Amino acid sequence: MITAVVTLSLLALVFGAILGYSAIRFKVESDPIVERLDALLPQTQCGQCSFPGCRPYAEAIIAGEADINRCPPGGEVTIIAMADLLGVEPKSLDPDAGEISGPTLAVIDEQTCIGCTLCIQACPVDAILGAAKHMHTVIAAECTGCELCLEPCPVDCITMEPVKCEPRRWKWPLPLEESRA
Repeated sequence: MITAVVTLSLLALVFGAILGYSAIRFKVESDPIVERLDALLPQTQCGQCSFPGCRPYAEAIIAGEADINRCPPGGEVTIIAMADLLGVEPKSLDPDAGEISGPTLAVIDEQTCIGCTLCIQACPVDAILGAAKHMHTVIAAECTGCELCLEPCPVDCITMEPVKCEPRRWKWPLPLEESRA
């Protein structure tokens, strides 16, 4: 019995060392510009830019597949920050991507909610809490205001409410002229 435990421990140690060495030796370095661009984006994962999230959008910008003006939640502040990072001229928000509306928060009308869980499945950041056939609620600190929960709701019990801007959480878009002053 002791020999089996010792043998398994030695095997675990050897394989752990091999995995540790492999992780260091074959580490894939990511592009630091992509990391910095991704950090500038609001992390709403809303898909309004036509990419499935903020990181794929940042990668597409670096690859030349997308322009810097396709992020409505980030607004012009984010566009200007990305332009400064990349050394290009800032542009106005692409109207095809949507329009800047300011930060919002999903609010579920508890009297109308039927507990279908379609909004939970649509939320990219898991900000909606609930169970099947029970009322759902939104975790306000997690909601990014992406509006992806609105369309799947069959009873239209979700509304988007404006929230007070907090510099730590939201980047309020400034008009292009004011932000460059």
